[in-house]
Amino acid sequence: MTDAAIAIPNLLYLYAELIDAADFAAAARLFRHGGIVAGDQRIEGKDAIAAMWRGWMRVHADGTLRTRHLITNPIIQLADDGESAACRSQWTVLQAAEGFPLQAVATGRYHDRFRRIDGIWCFVERDYAQVDLTGDLSAHLLKTLKDA
Repeated sequence: MTDAAIAIPNLLYLYAELIDAADFAAAARLFRHGGIVAGDQRIEGKDAIAAMWRGWMRVHADGTLRTRHLITNPIIQLADDGESAACRSQWTVLQAAEGFPLQAVATGRYHDRFRRIDGIWCFVERDYAQVDLTGDLSAHLLKTLKDA
């Protein structure tokens, strides 16, 4: 798909869908042409990225995170050459786990960079830029945000 206005939001939403399903391998493949910045670290390679998520997120008995990652307000800035783009978006994580009511557990922002490679838009970098608000993350994360 060559239309950035459709392809880039679709990548944002596909990432959320795969993470909610705890399909870390498929989500990591979205970053095969780049990496993820988490704090002062840049993680590259699908195996390293998937391992990072497995080390962060609690997978429940049903094989999912029992979450819905909602990605909103994408602001896409297409480069003059039409071959790369930057995007800022916001995320909200809802969760309903055993013993926990449906609730918003965290909100924040992503800063992403994309490039069209062989005619297809791809992630080249996701910066977990900012966590804005947090609730009870004990049923979602295996470690605190400071340790993640």
